[in-house]
Amino acid sequence: MAKDIYHQIVKTALLKDGWTITEDPLRLKVGRRILYADLGAKKLLAAQKEGQKIAVEIKSFLSPSPINDLEQALGQYIIYTQILSDTISP
Repeated sequence: MAKDIYHQIVKTALLKDGWTITEDPLRLKVGRRILYADLGAKKLLAAQKEGQKIAVEIKSFLSPSPINDLEQALGQYIIYTQILSDTISP
């Protein structure tokens, strides 16, 4: 799986901000299919003593069609949001 040209830059920025990279890539399962977001990360909030978790999808929008890039990114966002909300819902 190819990584975006900004993958390492984003990963380094998250680490410098106190995030722990938990998965690279983040594996998301929906039915029998497996999808991959670029990164999974968590951060401990000292004040609340609760962990935050995020999924990160990195996009550079370098193709000849920025609209196509936007459509693809938006589609991934919608799919990943639904999978993650299904995963954490009671």
